[in-house]
Amino acid sequence: MKPADLELLVTRTMPYGKYKGRLIADLPGHYLAWFAREGFPQGELGRLLALMYELDHNALAGLLEPLRKH
Repeated sequence: MKPADLELLVTRTMPYGKYKGRLIADLPGHYLAWFAREGFPQGELGRLLALMYELDHNALAGLLEPLRKH
């Protein structure tokens, strides 16, 4: 993980699927868990989804709050 990835979680949106347009940091845990079971996509998107899954799974998503632009 690169430190800049944390900021990307609160600025990048999901490019496709049921949650298209939603910030990666705001994706529901069950959706992230589905990717963890089925496989994350390749590239940056997959890396960010995997990181968000780990934060959500370990109840650390609150660490992203200071990075959000309110």
